[in-house]
Formats: sequence, structure tokens, C-alpha cells
Amino acid sequence: MNKNISVAVTSRSFSKNTILRGELLSKYKNVTFNDQGLKLQGDSLVEFLNGHDKAITALENIDDSVLGQLPTLKAISKYGVGLDMIDMEAMNKYGVKLSWKGGVNRRSVSELVISFSIALLRHVPASHREVLSGTWRQHVGGHLSGKTVGIIGCGFIGKDLVKLLQPFGCPILVNDIKRYDDFYEQYNIKAVDKEELLSKSDIVTLHVPLDGSTENMLSSERLALMKPTAILINVARGGLIDEEALKNMLLDGKLAAAALDVFAIEPPQDKELLKLPNFIVTPHIGGSANEAILAMGRAAIDGLDCVNDE
Repeated sequence: MNKNISVAVTSRSFSKNTILRGELLSKYKNVTFNDQGLKLQGDSLVEFLNGHDKAITALENIDDSVLGQLPTLKAISKYGVGLDMIDMEAMNKYGVKLSWKGGVNRRSVSELVISFSIALLRHVPASHREVLSGTWRQHVGGHLSGKTVGIIGCGFIGKDLVKLLQPFGCPILVNDIKRYDDFYEQYNIKAVDKEELLSKSDIVTLHVPLDGSTENMLSSERLALMKPTAILINVARGGLIDEEALKNMLLDGKLAAAALDVFAIEPPQDKELLKLPNFIVTPHIGGSANEAILAMGRAAIDGLDCVNDE
């Protein structure tokens, strides 16, 4: 046990998990958990991390203004996927080391995409709301089987989604800044540009980080390329989609349906969008499966050892 090393855990889901707490405390005696369930940012984040040697962080923004006030912090272990919340230049500037393991929640996210796809194809949200309001009528939907699925971002989660889609016999189009030719050949995938993917897909799902190259990736102009019968899913990062344009397309019948687990501002404030019958909203639950929480947490615990304790 590392008795002299202090660790701060900013993640709320990690802090609430008794198994992860026990496994971390078996290695580190001096641990501060986010037991109050605080959304830590700016000054509150600095105050929480202050005086600690190591930290397990999740969706908190770690930048120069934060790290510059944390002289004792030696290492950050990332809980969850994606590094867009961490300023790597600032990490290097202050000599803070980073540990991160990609893809640990891939199955949790890819299964959510499948559930969204089927729910929207079968009009589950609209049917549910109508029954609750006293209307009993059958909606005629469609199969996921055979639908063309466009995956923007074919990393850990995109690849896992490809594997889950195999029994459905879906033609798959992908767009990624990297080439995975062996994988594409193995699963009979066609790599295309974004415009072709958007215009030909029945379901479009996003699996990219948020950075300068992806922000507002699906602008109003690109959204307009999608079929009026298509479905859009984003379980990656908020800020990738022009949410106002998306709402207008859903209202005008220019897009069949959409599901968002992430938003540019969370929680989202656009009540008109949230109440649409052809729209599913969830509160950033992509990685919130028990199995994923344990996998992400254990990877983060292991990552704390990226810096010697001396």
C-alpha cells in the first residue's frame, strides 16, 4: 500500500462504486473521493485536487489554469475514454504524467447505439408517449437488418459497433482520418468521405473526439445531405452537431429521427428539441454500464502507477 501518496478521485460514478473504492484503497491509503457528487470545474476543481500527488479524472477540464495551481500533482490517470478534456501542452509544461487506456467502455457505448437504432426505427419513443397520453395506435416501423449504417470514427468503439452489426447484415460505410484497411476488408466495409456517408446512410452514428477538426462537424450544410428517412445518433461528444439545425430538420420532416447522449452544453436547455416525439435524449450514459464502470475504474487504478512513488 502506498501510504504516503495522496490521490484525488473527481469522478462521481467511480466514487459511488464500492468495488472500485475498495480496490483503490487497497493500494492507496490517502484517497479523497467526490462523495458530494460535485461537478468540478475551475476553482472548485483546483480546490478539490489541491495538495494531492495523483488524480483520477473523468470529464473535468484539465488545462493550464488548473495545473498551474497544483504544484504537488505528479500524475493523472484518465477514467473513461477520450482525451479532449486534457490539455497535453499544459501537462508537459508542468511535468504531469498521464495514463490512459483506450476502448475500455467500447461495448457499453456500442450497445447503446444498437438500442437507439432499433428504438427509433420502431418508433418506440413516440409510441411510449402516445400510450401514456391515452392514444392506442400501432406505428409501422422498420428493421435494423439490412439498413446502411454510416460510422464516422472507426476507432475502438466504431470497430466494436461493426462487430455487433454483423448479424443484422447491414452494409457499413465508414469515415476516419486513419486507414484500417485490414479491418475494412475483413468486415467488407467501404471507406468513404463524409459527404457520401451522410447521403447514403440510413443510420449515421458519431464516434470521434471533440477538437478543432471535429467541432460542428455536422453543420447545417452537412446535415442537409442526409436522407429524410435517416436517423442520426451521437454518443461521442457534444459540440459535433449543429443542434439548432438538427432540431429544425426533425421538425420539418427533413430527418426521420435522432438520439443524442451528449450535448454542447449539458444539461441541454432546448426544451423544444427534447420534447420531440422522434428524438431520444439520455444524460451522457454511454459508459454508464456496471461492466464499463468497473473496466474504466480498474484501468484508471492501474494507471496511477505510471509514476514512481518515490
